Amino acid sequence: MGIFTRFTDIVNSNLNALLDKAEDPEKMVRLIIQEMEDTLVEVRSTSARLIAEKKDTERQLARFEKEVAEWDAKAELALSKDREDLARLALVEKQKATADAESLQADITRIDEHLNRLGEEVGQLQEKLADAKARQKTIIMRQRAVSSRLEVKKRIDSGKIDDAMLRFERFESKIDDLESQVEAYDLGKKTLRDEFAQLETDDKITDELEALKARVKKDKTDKKA
Repeated sequence: MGIFTRFTDIVNSNLNALLDKAEDPEKMVRLIIQEMEDTLVEVRSTSARLIAEKKDTERQLARFEKEVAEWDAKAELALSKDREDLARLALVEKQKATADAESLQADITRIDEHLNRLGEEVGQLQEKLADAKARQKTIIMRQRAVSSRLEVKKRIDSGKIDDAMLRFERFESKIDDLESQVEAYDLGKKTLRDEFAQLETDDKITDELEALKARVKKDKTDKKA
């Protein structure tokens, strides 16, 4: 299983748990980044272990390769001394050492392949992590902004604003009633200023009436003449 497959399983599992609990996206973003960082630490630890294992295997390989050379030299020495029986035994040991060396070489090849895959996946994960960190601030800001807008929408749509406006209108209506009562209370009452204004108006009407009488009398006189 590659680290991305394992990482995806871990993140999906945690995200599902957070969604079930209705956790906020800010926590989920932090979780994803934390999972990436933890995975990188684990993979680097695995890589370090594999490198140490490779070095140990290479030391064992060098020892068996040395044994192969030694048994080959011994077989040659035995034949030079006309000891074919010893040469045969030496070649048997050489064959064993060769088999062990080939097995160790296969192990080294597998370790190298594993390390190469880890290196590629770590590179990809580091790029994803850098991208996630770069986008984290934007995501959190967007989440907070939309949460605020949603809260405002809820308050507006909850009917509280309508209730407040209704109370406001009722208050205005009460003030209108009070003003009407004040006006009704003063209705029919005259102030000192009103009295003098009335006198001035009466004088004007009297003067205008006298002038009218004089004009009518003059018209009658003119007609008789």
